[in-house]
Amino acid sequence: MKIKQTTLLLITLINVFPFALLAQMKSNIKGNEALKNETATTIQAGYDAYKTIALNIWDFAELGYKENKSSTLLQTTLKDNGFTVEAGVVGMPTAFVATYGSGSPVIGILAEYDALPGISQDNSPTKTPITNKTSGHACGHHLFGTGSVAAGIAIKKLLEIGKIKGTIKVFGCPAEEGGSGKVYMVREGLFNDVDIAIHWHPSNENTTTYTSALANKSAKFRFYGIASHAAGSPEQGRSALDAVEAMNNMVNMMREHIPQETRIHYVITNGGKAPNVVPEFAEVYYYVRHPEKTIAVAIFDRIAKAAEGAALGTETKMDFEIIGGTHDLLINKTLANNMQGNLQKVGGVIYTTQEKEYAKKIQASFLIKAASIDLAAIVKPMYIEKSLGSTDVGDVSYVVPTVGLGTATWVTGTGAHSWQAVACGGTDIGIKGMMVAAKTMAFTAIDLFTNPELIKKAKEEFIETKGDYQYKALLGDRKPALNYRD
Repeated sequence: MKIKQTTLLLITLINVFPFALLAQMKSNIKGNEALKNETATTIQAGYDAYKTIALNIWDFAELGYKENKSSTLLQTTLKDNGFTVEAGVVGMPTAFVATYGSGSPVIGILAEYDALPGISQDNSPTKTPITNKTSGHACGHHLFGTGSVAAGIAIKKLLEIGKIKGTIKVFGCPAEEGGSGKVYMVREGLFNDVDIAIHWHPSNENTTTYTSALANKSAKFRFYGIASHAAGSPEQGRSALDAVEAMNNMVNMMREHIPQETRIHYVITNGGKAPNVVPEFAEVYYYVRHPEKTIAVAIFDRIAKAAEGAALGTETKMDFEIIGGTHDLLINKTLANNMQGNLQKVGGVIYTTQEKEYAKKIQASFLIKAASIDLAAIVKPMYIEKSLGSTDVGDVSYVVPTVGLGTATWVTGTGAHSWQAVACGGTDIGIKGMMVAAKTMAFTAIDLFTNPELIKKAKEEFIETKGDYQYKALLGDRKPALNYRD
């Protein structure tokens, strides 16, 4: 009799438990959807306020480590919304960490806000530099920082009323463009208590990040010669510019003998002051990139040898200063799959008739025919493409599971670091894409706060992907290069 009763109980549990579990899962999903809808409404209600913030930063157009007004504006916005803000972290005056909540999980959202030198543009669809302005947000970081702050504030509001539990952190990350700001934050342990990091980037399409980035190492090579009259006594001079040109020639010949995925770029930042004076000082600024961090470092070392040879051959002296160094980007498929679903829920960017006319004028300036502007409304499926750029988010991804996306803040076909990107970023086209990113990041954060299993799986994948590699900053132990834009 007892055997029959036990058997009947087991059958009952087997039959009931799956349905109970399924019902609970459906209830959780339904609850999350309600939170997401509420959050989307909250973020959209702040459209005008966030637009004002983004366009102010667009107008400031401050370079890396000099983003004083931009950083202050974002910090003030977070403080006004209840965050505790620690400013000037790890020796970077414009870096900050804004925190709200307590306990686990700890979700971090990355924010950037530095502009690029040498590019100026108003928000018109034809090339129109702004008088007396030499910098611009050609990579959309004014949108990046503002959108991340918007997502952080939306999550804070849910924590405040008890609909989710844990901690939200917004990391104010300066000098992404060559200054490697996040590397110092990683190196000094600011992400040690973070469970998951979320980021995004302006783009000309809506995609979840499913492709790695190029590892990057950069330096300024400085040569010291002897000044002399270039016509009257050239034999008494030793040209530092000759050394720079000799180095560049050797590096350019070296391109034939390096892996084809490598990218090497340089600019001569100082080549002398007058043609009739043998330059006693010259400087060249180099970037080296490769998908594999070890290869990027090895090629950099070969470039340093070329610099040594150039100095020897021109009888000058040489030293160099490491400016930046970033890792490739570890992709976390568990998190990417989740973010893709959230991006699809949010949807793409819908243009008004006026915005479509603007977009057509922008596309008319391209050297090649661009795809349809209607692609801004589409969310692309996840795909792996060739690594092209570099980002200091890569270093974050080596210490904490990280996920990101790009949204259509620029007209289809627009390239980063262009006047067209600056222009789009100063219009509602850019703001609309920013809002898509803010909502998607907030939705992903909601899933992380309410689903411990998602975090667990992401961490398991992170450990497996990273393997036995022990993180070490590629820029060594140097202090932040606060004057690298000088």
